[in-house]
Amino acid sequence: MITIIVLVAISVILVYRRDGLSGVADILTNDLSLFGGILPRVLAGCLLGAFIAEILPQDKISRSLGPASGLKGLLIGTAFGAILPGGPFTAYPVASALLAVGADFGATIAMVVSWTLIGYGRAVAWELPIMGTDFTLWRIVISLPLPVLAGALGRFVYARMYPPDTNGESYSE
Repeated sequence: MITIIVLVAISVILVYRRDGLSGVADILTNDLSLFGGILPRVLAGCLLGAFIAEILPQDKISRSLGPASGLKGLLIGTAFGAILPGGPFTAYPVASALLAVGADFGATIAMVVSWTLIGYGRAVAWELPIMGTDFTLWRIVISLPLPVLAGALGRFVYARMYPPDTNGESYSE
């Protein structure tokens, strides 16, 4: 946080020297407007994640997406990420909620990577009309194994960083 404060202070000084007080005031006004637009989305995303964590059945999520779910959990996470609508204010709170109710790092990583690489919403709204069907389909086909591989690697690394204790629970829980 200190680094950010120092960088902001240096930036303010540089803008002030170049553009004067009006330049600094313009930036602050624009940033406050941006913050005002983003704040409701962040709040809605956080609320969505909290409510999803309360609604989702922990035993089913743990069984379907937990550490013992194997390849099936990675595939479910990948499929869920591919169909998840919305932007980062939706995807990350949902991912956090899944972790809170028993999904493991691997399945959650597969979901986030799939949402990023495959996400149907962006493909239909932007990629198909601009890049065409051939490009979009090939990009999706080529991207399909990547979320599963990322999830498997995440599961592998997480298991070594946080090995189970004698009760079979990871130290991070």
